[in-house]
Amino acid sequence: MHSSTPTVSGPLVFITGASSGIGQALAARFARAGYRLALVARRTEDMQAWAQAQGFDAARCQVYGADVADIDSIVAAGQACLAAQGVPDVVIANAGISIGMDTADRSDIDVMARTFATNNTGLAATFHPFVAAMTARGSGALVGIGSVAAIRGLPGHGAYCASKAAVVAYCESLRGELRGSGVAVVTLLPGYVDTPLTRQNRYSMPFLLTAETFADRAYNAIGAGTSYRVIPWQMGVVAKLLRLLPNALFDRLFAGRPRKHRQGERDATR
Repeated sequence: MHSSTPTVSGPLVFITGASSGIGQALAARFARAGYRLALVARRTEDMQAWAQAQGFDAARCQVYGADVADIDSIVAAGQACLAAQGVPDVVIANAGISIGMDTADRSDIDVMARTFATNNTGLAATFHPFVAAMTARGSGALVGIGSVAAIRGLPGHGAYCASKAAVVAYCESLRGELRGSGVAVVTLLPGYVDTPLTRQNRYSMPFLLTAETFADRAYNAIGAGTSYRVIPWQMGVVAKLLRLLPNALFDRLFAGRPRKHRQGERDATR
């Protein structure tokens, strides 16, 4: 779907994992604000069908097929966006996977490697094609989608919690590197958002948001240049309180909590 130089003016947003859930809701929210769209997904047919259903033509919306876990694949998608649509104003590294793991199971070590390849290396590779161009222009925003799960490790969630903690630390490092360049680094930590990923959870999800509500709040945070925000804020308060609990008490409280589905039980992408 990507080809000629766009004839529609307006700012540009590049979003990974845009075929469903948070990514699709973010695409819709930015489109309503007048942005041109560069949407990345493995399932390009679904993405193109959605774009056509919204009435977006190729000048308004371009779709790029890529697997963020494959560095060359996502870098190529970024380079194609630069060539076809120009330098984005906002880049949102949203693609992510969430799978439970048991360290005693050898196959789950591969699950952890795949989780980090998608959620961490894939995030950095998503940003890579745009850093130099945004810095040269002196403006832009690089947005990393983390999770409130970054704040404390939960039993059975080792790969996911660790990967999201790494998103927070990586974005913090990148923010320091780009300080004074005009390029903002925004870290967003969703709490529970109603998506195909979270519908598989076997535990209660307090302060659950619709994807559309999350996207609206995320849009505002990105526009404000916020460096770090938990959405909704109530989950941020809960997470900080949990962080303050003594380890022995925390471990006892979460000992019987249902664990995230492991590979083979169910598998989900954001």
